[in-house]
Amino acid sequence: MDEDLKKTIRTLGFLSTVGLSMALAVGIGALTGYYLDNKFGTTPWLFFVFLGLGIAAAFKNLHLMYKKTKDI
Repeated sequence: MDEDLKKTIRTLGFLSTVGLSMALAVGIGALTGYYLDNKFGTTPWLFFVFLGLGIAAAFKNLHLMYKKTKDI
C-alpha cells in the first residue's frame, strides 16, 4: 500500500468521528442542564445554558479536529 493511500485512509478514519463527537458534546450539555434543572427547579434556564455550552464545545472540538487534520 502506498503512502498516499495510507494517509487518506487515516484521515477518513479520523474524520468519521466528527459527527459522533459533536452529537456527544451537545447531548452531554443538554442532559447536564436537564438534570440540574430538575434538581434545582430552575426549568428551563440551566438546560439552555448547558445546551449552549455543549454546542460551543462541539464547535471547539470541530476546530481542533480540523487543525489536527491539516497536520496529518
